[in-house]
Amino acid sequence: MANLQLPDSLVSVGWLRQHLDHENLIVLDSSWHMPATGRDGFEEWRQEHIPGARFFDFDGKISDPDSELPHMMPSEEIFTREMQALGLNQDSVVVVYDSMGMFSSPRGWWMLRAMGCVNCALLDGGLVAWDELEFPIESLPREPAYERGNFVAKMNPDYVADAQAVLAALDDDSICVLDARPGPRFNGAAEEPRPGLRQGHMPGALNLPFPEVFKHGLLKPKDELRDLIAPLIGDRKRCIYSCGSGVTACVIAFAAQRVGYDNLAIYDGSWCEWGQPSELPVVTD
Repeated sequence: MANLQLPDSLVSVGWLRQHLDHENLIVLDSSWHMPATGRDGFEEWRQEHIPGARFFDFDGKISDPDSELPHMMPSEEIFTREMQALGLNQDSVVVVYDSMGMFSSPRGWWMLRAMGCVNCALLDGGLVAWDELEFPIESLPREPAYERGNFVAKMNPDYVADAQAVLAALDDDSICVLDARPGPRFNGAAEEPRPGLRQGHMPGALNLPFPEVFKHGLLKPKDELRDLIAPLIGDRKRCIYSCGSGVTACVIAFAAQRVGYDNLAIYDGSWCEWGQPSELPVVTD
């Protein structure tokens, strides 16, 4: 069988169904939900997923076990171990999706890219679009054991920003800090869903609420994304993306990368870290 080639960083459900049985393809379900929803991504994966999809647990197994912040990027060693357990090989072609359309799957895409998996795409519309076309669904009573892969993670530090990098960026005209939270939370008019966090945003940060990059459940076309994003980033050479906990920041980072803003980083701690009582500056509108 010929090697599979991704047509783009974003693939349709039609393309995925056509190539679903390819030996080089790994499909990852990266579903995650806000704690207040009471939903469990893994349990939902057990009940309904794209046939052959494997669960990418970035909130549990594939996260930093020593951090008090939620789902922080793990070490290369942990990422290698967990990806090999999912059967990922160096030459695998990966498609990531989630059950909400495109809410948490970009987090999986960013983690894979940051750890050196370049043959990786997102599924436009996710499981929602798959279900709408009544494509086949699989359920499993338990997670199977996969044939161990040979993928070895190599972290690209440029993809990850910490609080000090963000603080420095706020005074650097060549770097844009873009926040994916809803406008009322960014402006400080609404409380954060996680208790104990300050309201507002970093001084100088700009706001692009992540739902604005979608239309009818799919990612907007490139020309519309460019019209949305270019006025914010302009000609700055780099952009750091933030949100509540580093999940939806990846949505707008992926959208920006689609229209040529490749020099990106995710503030992994995001507002879960910055919003804690501290000397890190916070402003409101």
